[in-house]
Amino acid sequence: MKKLIATLLLIPLPVLSASAHYLWIETNSSGKLGKAQEVRVHYGEYTYGVIEKVEGEAFPAVSKFTLWVIAPDGTKTKLSSEAKKDHYLASFTPSQNGVYTIALNNNEIDVIDYTQYDFGIFKTHYHSTAKVLVGTDGDTKTANREGIVIKQLENDGEEIKLQILYKGEPIVKNELKVYVSDLWSKTLYTDDNGEVSFGLPWDTKYIVETTTKEEVPGTYNGEAYEFIWHCATYCIKK
Repeated sequence: MKKLIATLLLIPLPVLSASAHYLWIETNSSGKLGKAQEVRVHYGEYTYGVIEKVEGEAFPAVSKFTLWVIAPDGTKTKLSSEAKKDHYLASFTPSQNGVYTIALNNNEIDVIDYTQYDFGIFKTHYHSTAKVLVGTDGDTKTANREGIVIKQLENDGEEIKLQILYKGEPIVKNELKVYVSDLWSKTLYTDDNGEVSFGLPWDTKYIVETTTKEEVPGTYNGEAYEFIWHCATYCIKK
């Protein structure tokens, strides 16, 4: 396997080609009490090493995201972010032992017409998460009752165990992809509890992505759509 690209992916843009742009979060997988933890939001193509400029042509279309940190006790705090050259930068300071969940939500993206690709006219809803461990391990929190979310269950072995929820309920037999750089990927499916597990053979960053369609038409910013395309991604940094 070629040298792995040192970037972290979360949130893909729905395109019908082999390559796709994504929003993603970068943060260290572990933190320390009282020490500021940086969180970065990028946009580009993880597998191709493409990182878009914040003031370029592509990034502004997906820049209306909200970013939160959820503490081990469930306290949810909105993070403000500052535009840098090729990312948005935020930070928080852990004050409790346990798992902090970083959650990015983007439900403000213009309607897309992909009828020429036989995919239809749709509205996009993205949700992304990342885990920061401070001392004691546990489950990540969920904060997307209106869409799809990836929850990491407490790690009790060598494998990672995830649960996929859609509007708060487990989603069964849903396709899930695990991405590593250099075009490596693996396709899995959730079980009857919406769960899936897999190993992490390399010391690198892994991106998990899963989607579902909500077949309900509507309008957004005056534009009609046929369905909502929900996409969730989760970053694992080994």
